[in-house]
Amino acid sequence: MMTTQMSVAQGEFTLRRLPLRSNDVLQAWDAADEYLLNTLAEMTLPLHGSRVLLINDSFGALAVALADFKPVSWSDSYLAQQSMSMNLTANGFAVDAVEWLDSVHTPDSSFDLILIKVPKTLALLEDFLLRLRPSLTTQTTIILAGMLKNLPPSVWTLLERIVGLTRSSLAKKKARLVFCDFDPNLQVSVNPYPTSYKLEHTEWVICNHSNVFSREQLDIGTRFFLAHLPESAPAKTIVDLGCGNGILGIMAALKHPEATVTFVDESFMALASARQNFNTVFRGQRHAEFRIGDGLAEFEEASVELILCNPPFHQQQAIGDHLALRMFKHAYKTLETDGELWIIGNRHLGYSVSLKKIFGNSRLIAQNAKFVILQAKK
Repeated sequence: MMTTQMSVAQGEFTLRRLPLRSNDVLQAWDAADEYLLNTLAEMTLPLHGSRVLLINDSFGALAVALADFKPVSWSDSYLAQQSMSMNLTANGFAVDAVEWLDSVHTPDSSFDLILIKVPKTLALLEDFLLRLRPSLTTQTTIILAGMLKNLPPSVWTLLERIVGLTRSSLAKKKARLVFCDFDPNLQVSVNPYPTSYKLEHTEWVICNHSNVFSREQLDIGTRFFLAHLPESAPAKTIVDLGCGNGILGIMAALKHPEATVTFVDESFMALASARQNFNTVFRGQRHAEFRIGDGLAEFEEASVELILCNPPFHQQQAIGDHLALRMFKHAYKTLETDGELWIIGNRHLGYSVSLKKIFGNSRLIAQNAKFVILQAKK
């Protein structure tokens, strides 16, 4: 049975992760969180009055344990933000005990202590470090924490290229800490993010912030999906669910010129990329909506005609289909009668079975050696 009680030197805290699931087997923290918090207590950190920055605190474990120090939490995830707020409240803290900053913005002050949970996308870590470097000093304590399986050698290379020399702790419960000393004399390259590429068969330059999937080129799944987008009955309301850089929604908007298109993602960087790309294509001559959130949870029932989705199969470093299934259930609630959900997925994921359970139907639109495109109708 999964425990919701994290016991560390700072105290015992009740923590859950979003989205909430019955019989959830995944904790809202890991051994790296515990190792980091217990090590901070041994180092008597943070000091009273210290400015503390938390980076990629997935579900608020660090924020809750260090809430008395009023840290700033910097992340790209809406679900991380909501999880942090939920867990602060559950442990008797005010939600504003921790200042939240989304990934599109950069902290405007210096910090005495910076604590980093290694993200799945190292480009995001590179981007954050490059944006923070101008405000670092030799007095800044920087500690990165992660599970061994999520700490490739490139993490050390990245830290030493942008920040300075590193030293590592011993491994404990398959977790490790990396301490980094700021070197003000390093010659550091210009931040390459956001990146861009010219979309094939068009003149459009596509913007991709550092945490967006497939930043360097159009991914093969999206390319396959684009070749089979629905073109029959014009839809008036379309949602690009889990929009990433927005290419699916943009192409759907071109095929359905009268439609209102809404881009939805839980990544702040994805939504910022989609917004910029939509404006690049339509040059201010077309309206669209951009909504950060937990899928379609906040959408009205029976309010959309067509939903396009390339669902994720991981949340942070945890792999599974729970987010995709949640999206399918949201889609069923949100679609009008006779509305359609179109998805693309790897063949082995068995989404057809899931759609039949939720919608009562699933139709194969196209397939190749790697992907299937499926339609489900309400």
